[in-house]
Amino acid sequence: MKKSYSKYSAKDDLLWLILRPWIFIPRVLYILLTFIFLFLRILFQGNSKNKNVQKNLSKYLFDVITDLGPCFIKLGQALSTRPDLVRQDWLTELTNLQDNLPAFDHKIALKIIEEELGSSANELFEEFPDSPIASASLGQVYKAKINNSYLAVKVQRPNLYFLIRRDVVILRFLGTFLSPFLPLNIGVGIGEIIDEFGKALFDEIDYQKEAENALRFANLFKENPNIFIPNLEKQFSSKRIITTSWIDGVKLRDRALLEENNLIPSSFIKTCVISGLQQLFEFGYFHADPHPGNMFALKGGNADCGNLAYVDFGMMDSITNSDRLILIKAIVHIINEEYYLLAEDFQKLGFLTKEQDLQKLVEPLKEVLGGSLGAEVGNFNLKNVTDKFSKLMYSYPFRVPSRFALIIRAVVSQEGLALRLDPEFKILKIAYPYIAKKLLTDNSEEILEILLEVVFDKKGNIQIEKVESLLNILFKDSGNINSDLIPVANAGLKLFVSKKGSEVRKNLLLSLIKDEKLEFSDAKKLLTLIRDTFSPLNIAKSAVQNIISTV
Repeated sequence: MKKSYSKYSAKDDLLWLILRPWIFIPRVLYILLTFIFLFLRILFQGNSKNKNVQKNLSKYLFDVITDLGPCFIKLGQALSTRPDLVRQDWLTELTNLQDNLPAFDHKIALKIIEEELGSSANELFEEFPDSPIASASLGQVYKAKINNSYLAVKVQRPNLYFLIRRDVVILRFLGTFLSPFLPLNIGVGIGEIIDEFGKALFDEIDYQKEAENALRFANLFKENPNIFIPNLEKQFSSKRIITTSWIDGVKLRDRALLEENNLIPSSFIKTCVISGLQQLFEFGYFHADPHPGNMFALKGGNADCGNLAYVDFGMMDSITNSDRLILIKAIVHIINEEYYLLAEDFQKLGFLTKEQDLQKLVEPLKEVLGGSLGAEVGNFNLKNVTDKFSKLMYSYPFRVPSRFALIIRAVVSQEGLALRLDPEFKILKIAYPYIAKKLLTDNSEEILEILLEVVFDKKGNIQIEKVESLLNILFKDSGNINSDLIPVANAGLKLFVSKKGSEVRKNLLLSLIKDEKLEFSDAKKLLTLIRDTFSPLNIAKSAVQNIISTV
């Protein structure tokens, strides 16, 4: 009989555990005592300059997290992607949480394979190793062979459903109980955030669900030559086993490892960030666990965009179309320094209540975001803004909607991964041009509506400065005018003459009429800006460069 898992239910799972006090009470006490001892050790040794002390402390931290089990390992994995938050000597040890954990008994793995797939591993595969090649929080991976091809066979850890069910309940209990005493102001109960984490974990231990996720993710990126998704081997997959084609690549752990393999780190950063932005802003479906153990650099690609493979599709999430469009608007409002409109975006997303006086937030938002995101796009990183924003959230009634928990985790993990490869990396140097290009090339009605907000004010006047800002961000900050200029020019021309462009044409005509007179000054400025940006010389350079890059 194959194991069947229930869905996460905070109420039902809490009742289940409370009715088992012999499990609940000892586990709570063990977790509390473990963290008290960890806190005391960090308090007394954390600032030591002795390398051996720090080495032993990092090993102790790894052992504590590993000993506490899968839920805590997942939290530790998130920390392992943040070189800006965690000491480098600790980070090296925490990186082992991604895929270098102690393996469970090989005989148990073989038994699970036989129970799930109906035959022994030696009967199913031409070659099956005596030990796993990697061991992570929820399972371990074997490199098997069949028909002269290698496969990645992931076998789930035993008793996983019980361990996760127990510890998510306890995490929620402790988080809810301790949150009033913690220096946090996230607006909603921390229990709601843990609920999202719990739902994601319960989905992650269902490998049939992961198989569906992998197929969906592969379909979204099927036209992208730089993104590779391993092929699912359905005949060797089940509830607790998932088998895919083997990915022969280099993990995105550190710069030196990539360079040793003659791979260019910056090219994989760009592919990684752009694919992450596509997931959030185009597909509305994203990989919520993008740590270095789940991403591989592959041979091929070029110096601008490297070839990247994603693996492990257990923790995935979706963003609604409404939220997706509001987030795009929010980024545009940050670009244009429209802080009242940005406050409205936060309100629509649920970060602020409907009763909140938004005018009071204009200056605080300007203080937090203005200096970091204005003329110094290249100097932005999430850590700087997060530090400032945490103070803002403590002073003002911001809240974090629980549905954004995994989105924030994915974005922060991805920036952390990029920082591991390049400590000078600035995420908005890639994100801003991407948003600008999307606004200028996407002909969907929703994006067209946002573009019209940028080009025209509420009175129908052309906002030359904002159009110029958008073009400057795309062509000056991207550092790659050659790949963007022709697509933007083509998309703009197609939009203008298309049926969808009727709104653009109407607004342009209305902008010429002021006080019942024709006024051409704004139109002249716009034509001058377009002429200078899309000059024949620039177009020719772009065309030649594109030809050279494809040779």
